Amino acid sequence: MKKSVLTRYRVMAYVTAVMLLVLCTCMVFKYGFDMGEDVTFAVSQVHGILYIIYLIFAFDLGSKAKWPFGKLLWVLLSGTIPGAAFFVERNVAREVEPLITGASPTPVKV
Repeated sequence: MKKSVLTRYRVMAYVTAVMLLVLCTCMVFKYGFDMGEDVTFAVSQVHGILYIIYLIFAFDLGSKAKWPFGKLLWVLLSGTIPGAAFFVERNVAREVEPLITGASPTPVKV
């Protein structure tokens, strides 16, 4: 497996996680303080597009790492839980790194 597959996933995991936190903040302002409706709409659209890209890259990584369906599903859904993608990304990187370097993989629970 190429290192670029993991790098693409890691970048999109961080970007998606940050955008989800920004979206949650916008939602608080929109529904809690009745302001920022246009900003919330724009951020939600950008997050949606970025999440689709994250799904593609995560699926690509999972198929090359030969993950079972349950693990792949958890990694795909972690982009919908605020903050979860940060932790899942770290565990995934730790597990996939040996596949890139050629060492024997150490299974890490995600």
